[in-house]
Amino acid sequence: MSAQPERPAFYALPGGGWRDLLTLLHPPYTAWHLSYFALGAAVAPTVYVDRLLWGLAAFALAVGVAAHALDELHDRPLRTGLSDRALIGLAGVSLFGALAIGIGGILTVSAELAPLVLAGGFFLLAYNLELWGGRFHSDFWFAVGWGAFPAFTGYFVNALEISWPGVLVSLGCLAMSVAQRRLSTPARELRRRTTSVSGVRTLADGRAEPLTVATLLTPLDGALAAMSLAMVVLAGALLGSRLA
Repeated sequence: MSAQPERPAFYALPGGGWRDLLTLLHPPYTAWHLSYFALGAAVAPTVYVDRLLWGLAAFALAVGVAAHALDELHDRPLRTGLSDRALIGLAGVSLFGALAIGIGGILTVSAELAPLVLAGGFFLLAYNLELWGGRFHSDFWFAVGWGAFPAFTGYFVNALEISWPGVLVSLGCLAMSVAQRRLSTPARELRRRTTSVSGVRTLADGRAEPLTVATLLTPLDGALAAMSLAMVVLAGALLGSRLA
């Protein structure tokens, strides 16, 4: 059956103006990955609200804006009408802002944050620009950079030490990012690269159901949407219990 979905992502809005900008931010995924930073902070011995808020702001700029702008600049996966100049401007300003927050943390919190600031800037550019032949643009590095790294940073910014709670929450968020990728990759293939689907699923009772893009996408999109919401709610609950 004909299979070019209208939307390039389940959260994509109709094209044009501010809607393109909102779609570019990948709201469910951005909130999901910010929750990893929050989870890391939540298991630290002490949660510093100022460090939490500035860290969330830095990752929102880096992951939510800069990374997604570079991704859209690369091959237009979201099919937005934003110009190359606008995307480069968004990426540059957002990356500068994130690094500025990181430098502020180095100066006011601890110089021990410097490796994390450098690693974050390096990974964002290496992954999204597919440097070195795309060596860092893989499922593994996605899980490290978008899952484990925010969680570890959230922990370390507050604890200023490496200990088992920080390591374990980082590993848990890495595993969640692997699960996200296992769902989002086939969903992306169906939405953006599939021109037709054919086939029938025969059930044990003899009924036959035709295979369509919609029937294949529904469980993938549903799981991704539920997981993105669940992680945000879980992070909020844990932080609320620590800050109450």
